[in-house]
Amino acid sequence: MTTFNPHLTFGPSHTGAAAVTPSKGALWTGRVLSTIIALLLGFDATMKLLQIPPVMSASLKLGYPAHAVFGIGVVLAVCVALYALPRTAVLGALLLTGYLGGAIATHVRVGDPLLTHALFPIYVAAVVWAGLVLRDARLRAFLKSWLNR
Repeated sequence: MTTFNPHLTFGPSHTGAAAVTPSKGALWTGRVLSTIIALLLGFDATMKLLQIPPVMSASLKLGYPAHAVFGIGVVLAVCVALYALPRTAVLGALLLTGYLGGAIATHVRVGDPLLTHALFPIYVAAVVWAGLVLRDARLRAFLKSWLNR
C-alpha cells in the first residue's frame, strides 16, 4: 500500500539548495558524461536514419525488418534530443531507459553473449543516469528527499 508523504518535494528544499547543488567538478563530469552518451546514441540514431548497409544488416540479423529501422532511428533521435535539453532531460532519460530495455530484450531473444551484448545497454543506461544526476540539481533534490523519507 502506498501512502502520501507530505514532506516529499520535487524541487530544492527550503533547508538550502546548497545541499543538493552539484560542485563544479560534479557538474562538469555530468556534462561530459551526458555529452559523450548523447553523441554515441545520436550517432546510432543517425546511422539508422541514413540506413547505412552495416546497420541494416545487423538489424536484420537481430530480427528487425528493413522498414522498421528508420522508425527506430526516429524514436532514438527524439529520445536523445529530449535528453540533451535541460528542461526535458529527465523525460529523455526515462525514454532512453525504455529504449535500452528493448535493446536488452532483443539481444537476449537472439541469444547474444550476456556481458558483451545483452548487458551493454544497462551500462549505457547507467552512464545516462549518472550524467544526469551529476548535472541536474532538481533530480538530486528529488533523490535526496526520496532517500530521506
